[in-house]
Amino acid sequence: MVLNDDMTRRLARDGLTVSRAGVLWQLHHRGPTTQRALADALGVSARTMTGLVDGLVATGFVTREPHPTDRRAILATFTARGRRVMRTLEREQATFVRLLFADMPGATFDAFVDGLDHVLARIRRAARGGP
Repeated sequence: MVLNDDMTRRLARDGLTVSRAGVLWQLHHRGPTTQRALADALGVSARTMTGLVDGLVATGFVTREPHPTDRRAILATFTARGRRVMRTLEREQATFVRLLFADMPGATFDAFVDGLDHVLARIRRAARGGP
């Protein structure tokens, strides 16, 4: 809860929501991308993605550009503002990771990662309806 509240406040300073920031992270890692691919990557409907991208366009984070090889497709693409904000968020994330893990012994970190992998696997199985 503490981390989520802090993240929400931090994103709000740039006029972002958690959902819109998720779209920006996808664009950051994928480059210009269709809304359909973004919707699939984030597990949301095409309609939801349209609303998210509309908001990001209206606030100057992304533009919609024609796809270079598919005239029916449109790519969501960073603006200069979007790139600048993502670079800042990436730096802040790296700083936070160092703050959390910098002096953790390697064996402890490895055990922590193994434990998280175990928990995430259980969550994924439960989400698919498994035990």
